[in-house]
Amino acid sequence: MIEPFEFSIVPANFRDLSALQRLEKECFDLDAWTILDLVGVLTFPAMVRLKAVSGGDMIGFAAGEIRDHRETGWIITIGVRPGFRRLGVARALLKACEEHMTVSRIRLCVRISNRPAIELYQTAGYRQVEIWKSYYIGGENASVMEKEMTV
Repeated sequence: MIEPFEFSIVPANFRDLSALQRLEKECFDLDAWTILDLVGVLTFPAMVRLKAVSGGDMIGFAAGEIRDHRETGWIITIGVRPGFRRLGVARALLKACEEHMTVSRIRLCVRISNRPAIELYQTAGYRQVEIWKSYYIGGENASVMEKEMTV
């Protein structure tokens, strides 16, 4: 990867299935979503689905959904290919996902060992509100983080 580089955040759709499947495997190893999960995230109505693209390739993906009668949004995934991390891609995906959800609060889950992601979320205004025990494959706990939004 050559710095600086340009990328854009655009809507994702079903035609992105293969690229998203590759990205999932690169980013999440044990926790990669199944093909059915990926089809769902790319086709369910009212789902926010965004991809980061550079040079025609998907380098990141984020998805969110609104629950609780439009009061709570959940960012259900954010992933950035390893060679493009720490360059602002995840931050841009997070911000764009938040902008597409008009809710009073947004939540997300992150492995408690994922310090870089936790620091990103804290910098963006998220705070830990819960711990979900043994949430991830392998038994690792999840930190549930929340951000109050101004709507």
